[in-house]
Amino acid sequence: MTWFLWALLSAFFAGLTAVLAKVGVQQIDSNLATAIRTVVILIFAWAIALVTKNQPFSAIGKRTWIFLILSGIATSFSWLCYFRALQLGEASQVAPVDKLSVVVAIVLAAIFLHERVTWHHWLGGVLIFTGAVVLAYA
Repeated sequence: MTWFLWALLSAFFAGLTAVLAKVGVQQIDSNLATAIRTVVILIFAWAIALVTKNQPFSAIGKRTWIFLILSGIATSFSWLCYFRALQLGEASQVAPVDKLSVVVAIVLAAIFLHERVTWHHWLGGVLIFTGAVVLAYA
């Protein structure tokens, strides 16, 4: 499968996540809901990693560990904020605003990874931003 098909599957499951999480967070503290979800993800991710056994721990460098840990911290903050937003707002509004992460990723990739940003990226980013604003205030 290509990166695009994996990305489409990711989008599908992210959309499904928003709807399922909105129902799940209605009767519970959003931080506890995030913790429960995280345990499920932890078990699932480790099961997949152990079953596939594609790489030993010894092959993971220090720099990789640092950036994966930082990524995990950023993900944790994102999920805590996302679940609280879902608890307070409509999933159909929260999910599009959350996808502004695409615009943030484009900008940060250009600045820190020196990725080339074309007019396609800028146009797409502006459209995503505009769509998120329209949906947030619909």
